Amino acid sequence: MKIAVTSQNFRTITGHGGKARRFLVYTPDATGALHEVERIDLPKEMSFHEFHGEGPHPVDGVDVLITGSCGHGFAQRLSGRGVCVMVTGETDPLAAARAVLEGRPLPAPAPHEHHHHH
Repeated sequence: MKIAVTSQNFRTITGHGGKARRFLVYTPDATGALHEVERIDLPKEMSFHEFHGEGPHPVDGVDVLITGSCGHGFAQRLSGRGVCVMVTGETDPLAAARAVLEGRPLPAPAPHEHHHHH
């Protein structure tokens, strides 16, 4: 299993998944211990907010993407790429990835106000 976490500072889980450009990627070893295997640092045009191409994307191949917040469209687009998006209030990337790997629920995200006018 390959788990990516949105982390603009490469230390904590950050929100706004669609605009995120930095991701920590974890995979378990043979003993089940998680290891950071990659740090993805995308140019702005490759954030999902900007990227609308049908071609490959650096986040492809990830099984789960954990973020602090995201819109419904972002989750749908990643689902179409085979990625399960999970939103959480957890701030520790490794703790969140470990919970997902072990099948434990993640803490709910904090209430988030969107200021979009429909």
